[in-house]
Amino acid sequence: MRRREFIMLLGGAASALPFAAFAQQAMPLVGFLNSASSDTYRFNADSFRAGLAQAGFVEGRNVRIEERWARGDYQALPALAAELVAMGVSVIAATGDVASARAAQGASPTVPVVFTIGADPVRFGLVASHNRPGGHVTGVSLLTSLIGAKRVELLKQVAPRISRLALVMNPSNPSAAAEQADAQDGARKLGLETVVLNAGSAREIDTAFERLLQAKADAFFIATDPILLDRRQQIVTYAERHALPAVYFVRQFAEAGGLLSYGPSISWMYHQAGEYVGQILKGAKPAEMPVMQPTKFEFVINGKTAKALGLAVPTSVRALADEVI
Repeated sequence: MRRREFIMLLGGAASALPFAAFAQQAMPLVGFLNSASSDTYRFNADSFRAGLAQAGFVEGRNVRIEERWARGDYQALPALAAELVAMGVSVIAATGDVASARAAQGASPTVPVVFTIGADPVRFGLVASHNRPGGHVTGVSLLTSLIGAKRVELLKQVAPRISRLALVMNPSNPSAAAEQADAQDGARKLGLETVVLNAGSAREIDTAFERLLQAKADAFFIATDPILLDRRQQIVTYAERHALPAVYFVRQFAEAGGLLSYGPSISWMYHQAGEYVGQILKGAKPAEMPVMQPTKFEFVINGKTAKALGLAVPTSVRALADEVI
């Protein structure tokens, strides 16, 4: 190669470098914070990306996404949120319930936050009101912690002979107390005894189930919690092994072999969060973006599991189901 050609080629490459660096810089960076694990929560991250794309932002084309997963350790969330802020994210999708939302909210007073939670965001100080959040935080609230009594009622209808119900709760979840009280109230009205078992990790779930057998519970209730959803296969396998009817809060449990689930679509929630993040990237202000809530609840029955447990699902209950697997 002649010297002149080499110099021109070198000059062209050098001028292209700042442009490439600028393009990378100009592309907004979105933080995705979750309290569970990417191994079993990938379907939710995919739903989030689909929502973001719906709003006009496709990863690698006009937006970058940086993920941080706490893998079941709620204590790790504040540091992970701070890490995302230090990277210069334009907005944080704080997914995986209240602990994640609080961590992102506390990491910066200005970086917008879009949460996905199963509790009341006003009660936990995330927003001033549902219609006008008022700060740098908004998102999607499923309020699943307030339908515990309904889930207990459906379980009793499908498995009418149960008498002692174990409530499997993650005490680290800020909304656990409200959901526990709601489920206990519903159980009391149906004449069911309850025993509370705490579990927030794979090892603690095993310990809780050992105590469940000692307590002679003949059914169980899984609380709304991303860590428990993350361990759905472990939980459903236990229920199958000991022939125990159980009720869950999202359809993914029923799809894994759980008896029944009742609650809003978690995939819908993540999709909506992606759309909200897209709106913020376009200039919308979280303070003026109402907290979204579901308009539909899914009731899913696993017919195969019901048959294995010797349960005949009443026609009236089957008619209420959105899907019988």
